[in-house]
Amino acid sequence: MRNLLILVCSTTLLSACNDRDEAAEDKLEKAAETSATVSGPIPAALGLSEAQLLGADLVDADGKELGDVVQVLRGPDNKVDRLLVEIEDSNPDRYVHVPILGLKPVVRGNDTDVEISMTAAQLAALPDVKLPAP
Repeated sequence: MRNLLILVCSTTLLSACNDRDEAAEDKLEKAAETSATVSGPIPAALGLSEAQLLGADLVDADGKELGDVVQVLRGPDNKVDRLLVEIEDSNPDRYVHVPILGLKPVVRGNDTDVEISMTAAQLAALPDVKLPAP
């Protein structure tokens, strides 16, 4: 009976954590979309608008997807200085800041990606970014 109670409590806690994480992700996505709308078509960084950056995949030199750009971040001077990236195939989802310096846009067909010189291992070694509470 005790083991069953522990199992039920653990499942409930995990479910609550997942709901909170999803709510934080939804809040971040809405804030990023609002910022992109306000910024409009004006290039924000790398010759791309904020909306184009948000729609971009982060890829390595071979075109392998390493993550998704989920937020465009600006420094005190209001210039884009980093991107918040969700690392590809991370479970639970992991987010890292990627400096804009050294990135370059790559157009493949109708897609515009952002290429990084880091490897997947180097990207994964960056410190985690915790999403703000919803």
